[in-house]
Amino acid sequence: MENNKTLEELLATDISNIADRKDAQSLTNELKEELNRHNYYYYIKDAPIISDADYDKLMKNLQVLEGRFPELITDDSPTQRIGATLEGGFKTVEHGEKMLSLQDAFNYVELRDFLERVYKDLGMSENEVEFVCELKIDGSAVALVYEDGRFISGATRGDGIIGEDITQNLRTIKAIPLKLLEPQTLQGNSESAINPISPTSQINLINPTKLANLIAIPPRLEVRGEVYLAKDEFGKINMQREEEGLVTFANPRNAAAGSLRQIDPKMTAERKLNIFLYGAAANSNLNIDNQFDLLSLLKNIGLRVNPNIRKVTGFEQIREYIENWRDRRRDLQYETDGIVIKVNKFDLQQRLGQTSKNPRWAAAFKYPPEQQTTKILDITVNVGRTGTLTPVAVLQPVRISGSTVSHATLHNEDELKRKDVRIGDWVLVHKAGEIIPEIIMSIKERRNGSEKEFKMPDKCPVCGSDVERLAGEVAIRCTSLACPAQQFERIVHFASKGAMDIDGLGPAVVEKLLNKKIIKDPAHIYFLKYEDIIRIENFKEKSTNNLLSAIDASRSKPLARLLFAMGIRFVGSHIADVLSLNYKNLDELIRASFEDLSKIYEIGPRIAESITTFFKQDQNLKIIEKLKIAKVNFNSEIKNISKKTVFSGKTFVLTGKLPSFTRDEAKEAIEKFGGRVGSSVSKNTDMVLVGEEPGSKLEDAKKYEIKIISEEDFKKMIESNG
Repeated sequence: MENNKTLEELLATDISNIADRKDAQSLTNELKEELNRHNYYYYIKDAPIISDADYDKLMKNLQVLEGRFPELITDDSPTQRIGATLEGGFKTVEHGEKMLSLQDAFNYVELRDFLERVYKDLGMSENEVEFVCELKIDGSAVALVYEDGRFISGATRGDGIIGEDITQNLRTIKAIPLKLLEPQTLQGNSESAINPISPTSQINLINPTKLANLIAIPPRLEVRGEVYLAKDEFGKINMQREEEGLVTFANPRNAAAGSLRQIDPKMTAERKLNIFLYGAAANSNLNIDNQFDLLSLLKNIGLRVNPNIRKVTGFEQIREYIENWRDRRRDLQYETDGIVIKVNKFDLQQRLGQTSKNPRWAAAFKYPPEQQTTKILDITVNVGRTGTLTPVAVLQPVRISGSTVSHATLHNEDELKRKDVRIGDWVLVHKAGEIIPEIIMSIKERRNGSEKEFKMPDKCPVCGSDVERLAGEVAIRCTSLACPAQQFERIVHFASKGAMDIDGLGPAVVEKLLNKKIIKDPAHIYFLKYEDIIRIENFKEKSTNNLLSAIDASRSKPLARLLFAMGIRFVGSHIADVLSLNYKNLDELIRASFEDLSKIYEIGPRIAESITTFFKQDQNLKIIEKLKIAKVNFNSEIKNISKKTVFSGKTFVLTGKLPSFTRDEAKEAIEKFGGRVGSSVSKNTDMVLVGEEPGSKLEDAKKYEIKIISEEDFKKMIESNG
């Protein structure tokens, strides 16, 4: 097979007939190089040169080849970003060079003092010392280590000397290259590494003369950076945590730090973290003599560097940079709390030295947090899409961080009590992460006796159903299946693949049906008529009949599917299976007491309480009655597990695509014969069923020496059970 294919040739390559290992090796290497190149343009240069569809095709071809030839999988492959769940906590690691913190300057007097000390200690005038100004990213500091250009480890800052090894979580951040690019020069000034305020300060990626001194990336390179969470992602995560009854993050910095310390890398990957690199350990031997060129070089070899950098001289130019970003920083998608000022030349930095905590050649000018005082006019309660009740303060409008704020979240009942916030209080307000309006504290000294305490309601303010707060949770939730505030999410979940599996009834269709008031709860799905559906946008005769057929087919789904579809708190697919094995029909389950349920293995008090509360609600019982009228199956599937089988008591984990089974069909077959399906590979896993394009679970199986079976092996096991 020929080497050095063009992008077009790689996209056109038919991999279905590649059976020779040598050919596969050559093609996987080319695919990895091509994908790494496009990651650079997408994440580092923010200028993609390929469509998402073409990128996905390259990635899929690489996944298929690695699935066919697992021995070709390498740590720096773009397919290997998400690793196994960490066992035993994070290990500690010593940094190659101490990670120092910066001394703060909170005003221009303190900034002048810092500059004057620099000039005095160097014995140089203001015009002789060049500085670099950088935005101070409000995130979590990390150190990344590359050996021979490959990312091998990463750690938190810790105490500056010892940090925690979070390599697996850092690998999930797509802006961190698993393999560095060779040093290169790009043509033209438009290809600048840094985007300073002044266009005259733009430079090429690196001076060609200096590039000649850097023959290759050093054998070991330790770089430092700041992992952060974009403002939009921060808002989404906090909204989700509120809905789930979890404590919200105070700011994007805390969210980023918490995300990096997740035991399961999959959780970190879901948070969509990003990074800016700002330096390298002095022992990296890069043959670069100043900070500005260092940042240029880091971007040149594929590392993400903040574009808003400027070389300056003297107090006035530094002040100009600071003032220029005072308001503009709020338009950025990441949080900044100040400006970092560094002496540019490394030899001058060495002359200035450092204290035990701070370098004497750098300082951080901190912007003051913007807070305002206003009055609480009222406290209302919002009901979220999953039924969570959230208290919200109605404020006398006030301007904060460039916008008018008239409402602020109080998060939950515990937060309301902790802050002792009352209707009529004067309060101090800010924007958490400069995004979400939040009350910092009530000003008790300004109370005059007219203020009123607020108590959370014991009925849902939208539908009037009972609310519940389960032990160990901060969220109060509406328990009704028919609550209008929850109807969209409830119906989408009810029709989803793992639940009643109604093909064609996705989120877009559900939204249209709700907007036209054709349905209002899950049971209404089974009373839809041809004339109801045909008037929905983009529905023709065939698609209408297909949806009606899918709805009709879902009536016969086993009880476990229906229980999961109902969205009972803590009743996932596995607990639904457990319940269907212990109750022959839904009516019998409805009559079950808390004590009856608590006796069942895997049904603890929290789950039992949630189930009994759900079935006490009149609105839920009315929907269940409508489902019965619609002839939806209420009976448990009888599973033949009385005899001993090769599945009995075994825990399986599935990875990759199975041509002959859907994931749910394979799961049902395993459970039918007494087995259990786990979500991740551990020492307690008995077998890993591997299909096409397997993920990291295959490597985990090899690591733990777990038995690996193919789809053909799986079929034979089923046949052996008769």
